[in-house]
Amino acid sequence: MRISYEWLSSMVDVPEDPEDLVKSYTHTGTEVEAVSRLGANLDHVVTGQVLTKERHPNSDHMWITTIDVGEKNVDENGKPKPLQIVCGAQNFEAGDHVVVAMIGAHLPGDVHIKKAKLRGTESFGMNCSECELGLGSDRSGIMILPKDAPVGVDFAEYYGIADTVIDCEITPNRPDCLSMEGMAIETGAILDHDTHIEEPKIKREIAAKSSDLVDVTIDDPELCMRYTAHVVKNVKIGPSPEWLARRVEAAGSRTINNVVDVTNYVMYLTGQPLHAFDLNKFKERDGKRHIVIRAAKDGEHVTTLDHIDRKLTSDMIVITDDGKTPVALAGVMGGLNSEIDENTTDVLIESASFNAGHISRTSRNLDLMSEASIRYERQIDPNQCKRVSDIAAALFEECCGAEVCEGCIDEYPVPLEPATIALRVDRVNQLCGVTITPEFMQDKLTREGCTVTEKEPGKSFTVVAPTTRPDLTREADLIEEILRMWGEDEVPATLPAARNHAGGLTTEQMRVRKIGSVLRACGLSETQTYCFADADDLKKLNMSDGGRGVPVQIINPLVADQSQMRRSIIPGLLRSVAYNLSHGVDNVALYEIGHVFYGNEHKSQPEEPRFVAGVLSGAWDDDQWNQKYPRLSFFDAKGVVEELLKVLRITKVRFKPADPEKYSWLQPGRAAEVYAHGGDLLGWVGNIHPLSLKNFDVDQGVVAFELSLAALLRLAKRELPYQEVPSLPGVSVDLAIVVDESITAEMLEQRIQSAGGKYLSDVRLFDVFRDPERLGAGKKSMAFSLTYRAKDRTLTSEEVEKAHARLIKKVTRAVHGEVRS
Repeated sequence: MRISYEWLSSMVDVPEDPEDLVKSYTHTGTEVEAVSRLGANLDHVVTGQVLTKERHPNSDHMWITTIDVGEKNVDENGKPKPLQIVCGAQNFEAGDHVVVAMIGAHLPGDVHIKKAKLRGTESFGMNCSECELGLGSDRSGIMILPKDAPVGVDFAEYYGIADTVIDCEITPNRPDCLSMEGMAIETGAILDHDTHIEEPKIKREIAAKSSDLVDVTIDDPELCMRYTAHVVKNVKIGPSPEWLARRVEAAGSRTINNVVDVTNYVMYLTGQPLHAFDLNKFKERDGKRHIVIRAAKDGEHVTTLDHIDRKLTSDMIVITDDGKTPVALAGVMGGLNSEIDENTTDVLIESASFNAGHISRTSRNLDLMSEASIRYERQIDPNQCKRVSDIAAALFEECCGAEVCEGCIDEYPVPLEPATIALRVDRVNQLCGVTITPEFMQDKLTREGCTVTEKEPGKSFTVVAPTTRPDLTREADLIEEILRMWGEDEVPATLPAARNHAGGLTTEQMRVRKIGSVLRACGLSETQTYCFADADDLKKLNMSDGGRGVPVQIINPLVADQSQMRRSIIPGLLRSVAYNLSHGVDNVALYEIGHVFYGNEHKSQPEEPRFVAGVLSGAWDDDQWNQKYPRLSFFDAKGVVEELLKVLRITKVRFKPADPEKYSWLQPGRAAEVYAHGGDLLGWVGNIHPLSLKNFDVDQGVVAFELSLAALLRLAKRELPYQEVPSLPGVSVDLAIVVDESITAEMLEQRIQSAGGKYLSDVRLFDVFRDPERLGAGKKSMAFSLTYRAKDRTLTSEEVEKAHARLIKKVTRAVHGEVRS
């Protein structure tokens, strides 16, 4: 919401410095996004008077002028000195008051004013036209000001375009603040100032009655709570008055003509969107035009004012000509077939209240956002429609020369009653944690538009909330308003009350935090991606739906590519990788702990399991002059997973090669399932398939993992069984065994552990060797370091040799291998 400081100050007394008001807004919960100064682009542009006008000796159309700009230009002694300006305009004389751009001015269109020499004569500025100032299209001559215009003042200040605009972020529960009137009331309540809002009044109504010319029917009060309309005749379309155009532009709209500007002005003033129809474009029946507000029909079409043909659904609301032809999408945009044009003379002014949910869905489904739809989505107060319609009719009379027909058409089937709320003083102070006087409560709520009646002196009130404030329905809402105005920073800090227990984290919370700390220690950064997902995410990843339930559809998605709840975290992380790569970050290591959502055809609620997922791409760091980092691979991600499971004390973890058909989004041979002791599947780790990466616009390798958080928390141990530190020496023996390629290191290590007996205490793989000529085709050699140790004595060489020989015999027989000499 853009708030014009000049406009606001006409309705309530405000601080001289806008920054003071900005602090007050922030203090009471209204976020200020920006503060800008209108007219700032006309710096060094001043008012002046032509003192002399002489023909240029070297030109038949240029003039040498001297311009008095007062103290804006002085000589070396500090005395006012006229400017010499060469001018090519023909529409001025000596004595005229003009607009002067001095040296240093930056005019619209990126025009910089510098000292110049024109046909041999120096010029120290420029006499400006309306077009050069960005105030119109007239470039036929310079702008001539009234004779009584002051000399030597900033033009923006003189012309009334010097204004400060405060851009506020209005929360969805405060539709009243999407208007200048609402912000004036809010400001008055904050500053304890009375508002003085003056509304234009209709001066004269002609004999013709609006109700004799137009008939309105509301098919369903659930769709349209109230519909009011004024008929105005003999409208003269033209430029808007300067004050109207200035305020509309300050509010953020471009001035078009007086009809459009009046409807925009009233919307910004009151928060109630309006629409103006060309009355003569409606069909006449029985001497009347008949307007019917109804639900659209599936497949029905309307061409909106942006010249786009739109296909409608039954969830949308339309304004129709006699119930047949749609002439507007209610609350969103008018139809081209009822548009105001240069031939329009009679206008129907619509001021209505439509169902907020239907307007919101229509706007999003058609991707058609407007200032009107933004306000309708937050619910327009139906009790204000008639008042706003009268204001609009008065402005049509004032600014468009219109004749206002007698009366206002008003269809209001089910009037909205204001909420009546009981407010207890003790309850206010109890919840706020501070003593607030009843006088303060009554004053602030009254300034916010509430009717406050004292029920029990000093103890309780009966409060009738205005219907412009749909957020005030309960006692707690009133207490929140009182505390907001009191100032949350004025409430002393206290410790929360606790009975017979100390605060602390649960075991699950501590383990989740530990998971995050381990992953960060491994070099990954935490991120949070959207829980909303594209319906094609799993298809792009080439991940099957198997085991991931049915998709959970979002009824009203904010954007088309976020229409489902995610069933995997990986697509969101891949988008983060793509974003980083496109912004020049080549090394990416991210993780996320979050929910996924599995729908079930036989359950009303989806399952929401949590997963730990991560992605690694690039290298651990940028290459240095003395250090080159290898590209991240499967084993880096596997190492991260192993470190995580080690810290969680999940023992006897196995990595089993992943089935390429089951894990189609991973590269065959570079992917593994992760199992814990007992066969519990924890998740997977592997390189993302290049075709899947291409679908997410990732042009370098990515290795990822996804683990079930529930399984990690269930299997994590608080402590491990104590093992004494070895005090006796061990004997290390190396063993290299030649086996077929099909034998994995895990399989061979398991056979060694099984055959080692009670003396084998440690097994570690330290080399894998392949050489078809020396070992044979399809063969490989795996070398292990074995440690033998007894718990109660030092082993003799004979005992070690005997145990080692027995181990070799059993292992070679089990894997059909041979010891490599």
